[in-house]
Amino acid sequence: MDYQGFFEETLADLRDEGNYRVFAELERPVNDAPRAIQHVNGSTRPVTVWCSNDYLGMGKSQLVRDTIARTVLEDGAGAGGTRNISGTAHLHVELERTLAELHGKEAALLFTSGYVSNWASLSTLGAKLPDCTILSDAKNHASMIEGIRHSKARKVIWEHNNPEDLDRKLAALPKDGAKIVAFESVYSMDGDICPMAEILDVAEAHGAMTYLDEVHAVGLYGPRGGGIAEREGLADRVTVIEGTLAKAFGVMGGYVAASAALCDFIRSFASGFIFTTALPPALAAGANASIRHLMRSDMERMRQRRNVALLRELLDRQRIPHMQNPSHIVPVMVGDPFKAKFLSDTLLESYGIYVQPINYPTVAKGTERLRITPSPLHTDADIHHLAGALSELWSQCALSRAVA
Repeated sequence: MDYQGFFEETLADLRDEGNYRVFAELERPVNDAPRAIQHVNGSTRPVTVWCSNDYLGMGKSQLVRDTIARTVLEDGAGAGGTRNISGTAHLHVELERTLAELHGKEAALLFTSGYVSNWASLSTLGAKLPDCTILSDAKNHASMIEGIRHSKARKVIWEHNNPEDLDRKLAALPKDGAKIVAFESVYSMDGDICPMAEILDVAEAHGAMTYLDEVHAVGLYGPRGGGIAEREGLADRVTVIEGTLAKAFGVMGGYVAASAALCDFIRSFASGFIFTTALPPALAAGANASIRHLMRSDMERMRQRRNVALLRELLDRQRIPHMQNPSHIVPVMVGDPFKAKFLSDTLLESYGIYVQPINYPTVAKGTERLRITPSPLHTDADIHHLAGALSELWSQCALSRAVA
């Protein structure tokens, strides 16, 4: 077989479809966020970043940076092993206690990323629970899908955010046997928020566990940043809450929070936890500082919401079509992979605006978009510049505008 030819031909197909991904190579000066320096063919240019998942700018926080720097000097760079073999630092345990407190759970368990926490937890629960069926929302993240697939448990997909369909699917299952309802609070590409209370009502009526991915909600919603479940007063009804340290908290890592027995169960059986080097203690310390700060401070959340509202208002004035949702994610709908890439490239090259195009397979064909995430660090001038640039390019590309 011509292996090299296969690779090159497959990549050429991606380019022909407009779905080949190009990375922006960035430096991020700590005192100039959300501005960055892009490296292009040996030269540099300033850009403003509009697609970061560091939603509240906590990755640039003086508190978080000082905590990480001090801990590296005191504790060293790495954990030195897996959690099982010399790699459990006191700072890991402290962070797990903070996460349990944040979500009102007995315990929490750290992973190296949110992807790994979903993959490892769902695959372990699905594989070990007797005669388990996992009922997965149709728009769940790839990490959840991969974990369910790896578990080899029976999988049932229910219509996105549709409690009635979930009820029908649960009612059709045998009454004995374990059931897990897996869903997200905020969906990252459309920015919609689940009807959590209704989903929990259905799951409880059928004796099912619930597994809630809050990665795009922790830090951002709820009086202490505990996510949509905290905001709605429902965290005590959710069996497992999964989250990330790499988005609103600005650092790195993932976790689950649940009962002490459930966390211990995953700790004892999840290969994705057992056989990987532990998170560097300095990152655990930085994440803990970030979470503790956001449990007390609402300033970052309020500033972000104000900037999201201003951007939506300006897009509406320019009749730029953007998906209406109640979250912090602003998907500007293009509907064509080549035009989405053209818009992204031109915004970067001509306006100093970096927003990544989102194409298939991340979103369905025909729903290509620019996914914009305003932060508390963007200024009014930044927001007006972005809206004005989009309006100019919308006309240049002869794209349809929203109905007034």
